[in-house]
This record gives sequence, structure tokens and C-alpha cells, in this order.
Amino acid sequence: MEITIFTIVIVVLAVIILMRGVVIVPQGYQYTVERFGKYVKSLEPGFSVLVPVMEQVGRRVNMMEQVLDVPSQEVITKDNALVKVDGVVFYQVLNAAKASYEVSGLKNAIMALTQTNIRTVMGSLDLDELLSKRDEINARLLAVVDEATEPWGVKVTRIEIKDITPPADLVESMGRQMKAERDKRALVLEAEGAKQSAVLRAEGARQAAILEAEGKRQAQILEAEASKQAAFLAAEARERQAEAEARATNLVSDAIAKGGVQAINYFVATRYTEALEKMASAGNHKIIMMPLEASNVIGALGGIAKLAQETFKE
Repeated sequence: MEITIFTIVIVVLAVIILMRGVVIVPQGYQYTVERFGKYVKSLEPGFSVLVPVMEQVGRRVNMMEQVLDVPSQEVITKDNALVKVDGVVFYQVLNAAKASYEVSGLKNAIMALTQTNIRTVMGSLDLDELLSKRDEINARLLAVVDEATEPWGVKVTRIEIKDITPPADLVESMGRQMKAERDKRALVLEAEGAKQSAVLRAEGARQAAILEAEGKRQAQILEAEASKQAAFLAAEARERQAEAEARATNLVSDAIAKGGVQAINYFVATRYTEALEKMASAGNHKIIMMPLEASNVIGALGGIAKLAQETFKE
């Protein structure tokens, strides 16, 4: 009976020892293996077997990207402004052995390193630069902290400054400054608009004056052209009248040369009769005094009749 109990105990202890040698590593983790307290290897995710008693799991390291909150701290800027700053750090363990044995308290080390560099980087900038160059600050912090954590087998993937809180009186001053700047921009835009409006009005007036002058010039050109055309037509009419008069004079001269005194009497009588007709047709004459001898008119008419008789006889 005693042998049976002893055998059972031995079997149970052997099973327990064997079970302790079986290790299952979950996805996203690596386990370090220590042999008599010394690091031997790292176990990848999956099923692994250790040598019982001699080997054991040392550290269980999370290999996934992790987020570390950086608590708020006060920073004095280059222009002596006191601001409160907080942020977050994204990091990932690349080497489980270094992260386990090269540094004690990995998270605390990364936290302290980040806070120190935040004070260093942001303390070298003015408040205006601090508020306007957040991306540049993040880049500088990432470069410094990532380089410092490389010996620990850690890759810092991102550092983000979440909030920058200036003092209340400084925020009020910044609000007044922003309002003044906006009022200034509004006045500048209003003045620019008035300037543009004045320029456009002046340009419109100039264009109107140019068009008006052009219209007057065209009118003067057309008027001069019309006057020139009228003068040409009048000259042509006078020329034709002169030609007609010259032709008539030639005809009369020929008639005188051929008809003698009767032609002269005809010409004189015609002119005389035309003059009497004009005097009689005037609207401002009621009574016409004619101190003329009737015999002269009768003689002239007789000359006309005789001339006509001779002409028709021929």
C-alpha cells in the first residue's frame, strides 16, 4: 500500500514538472527563457517546451504597439511664459531581451525621458512658436526620444502634444490681440475695397470721356465730310450753271450774229419781262410804280414777234 502511494506521488510530481516545461505563448507576446537565472532565448508565439527545473520563463513582453499617457507638466518658454503641457507616446518593443534586461521599468523610463525632452524642446521656443509649430515640436521630440530608446530595443513611433494651456491672463491678452488683429484686417479690407471702387469709378469715367471724345471726333469728321460733299455739290452746281449760262450766252451770241437787231431785242425783252415778273411776285408790294415808256416795251415785243416770224419762216 505504501509503495502504491509513493508511486502515485512520484507520477504526480513528474506530471507537474513536465507540465511546467510546456509553455504556450499568445500572439503579440514574446517570453524570455532563463536557465539558472541567465537569459538563454526568447519564445515566439505558439507552443514551446522548456527543460524542467533548469529553464523557466523570465519576462512576458508585449510586442504590440502601446500607448503611454504623458501627464500634464508646467513648462517655461523662452520668453518666460508658464504653460501646462501633456501628450501621448506610441512605442513598440522590437527586442524582448533588451527591453527586459537593458532597462529596469521600461514604461517609467520612457515616461521620464519624454517629460525631460518636452521641457527641453518646448523651453527653447517662444510662446507664439509653441502654439503655431506643434508639428515641428512633435518631430523634434520623436527624433530625440526614439534615439534614446534604441538601446532598449524599443521603437518610438509617434509623440503627440495633446494640449498646451497658457495662463488665464495670457489667454485673455491673446484674445485681445487676436481681436485687434481681426479689426485691423477688416479695416485693411474695407480700405482696399474703397480703393478698388474708386479705381473702377475713375476707370469708368475715363472710358466714358474717351468714348464721348471719340463720338465728338467722329461727328466732326462726318460733319466735315458732309460739308465737303455739300461744297463739292454746290461747286458742281455752280459749274453746271456757269456752263449753262456760257452755253446760253453762246447761243444768244450766235443768234445776234445771225438775227441782227431782232435777236438783241429778244434778249433784252426777255430779261426785262423776267425782272417785271419778280417785282410783281414780291409779297411786300401792293402798288408798283412803273415810270416806263410803253412804246419801248411794245417795240421790244414787236421785235420778239418779228424774230419769231423770221425763225419759223426759215
